[in-house]
Amino acid sequence: EGHSNVPRSHIENGMKLGEWLIRQRHRKKKRKLDGSLEKQLEDVGFVWSFHSEKWESNYHLLLNFRQREGHSNVPYKHIEDGTRLGEWLKTQRRQKQKGKLDRSFEKRLENVGVVWDVLSEQWENNYCLLVKFQ
Repeated sequence: EGHSNVPRSHIENGMKLGEWLIRQRHRKKKRKLDGSLEKQLEDVGFVWSFHSEKWESNYHLLLNFRQREGHSNVPYKHIEDGTRLGEWLKTQRRQKQKGKLDRSFEKRLENVGVVWDVLSEQWENNYCLLVKFQ
């Protein structure tokens, strides 16, 4: 398959591989997984947290967008390398608004220029254009 992201229901050679991997995640979380076994899984690219891996992947797409476009205000419908980056960024804004965005993620997004209140930012920009026009 080329990856270690095994679906929960996946069966390989009659074994419930997906469920076994879920048990390994639980054992690691409870600190009951031997370090050498943990390392073996990591050596084959096993992902302990899909959420963190996906977030990092999307964050790197945002960095690519920013480098190319000069800003981090990704339009909602924008797709970057097959990923709905604009939707992802909107979700991050919504999570922050609800107080559910991990603080370290929030800081990293702020450090690359993500604007949390897009409408206020647009208003300010347009107001400055009006003042300049006068």
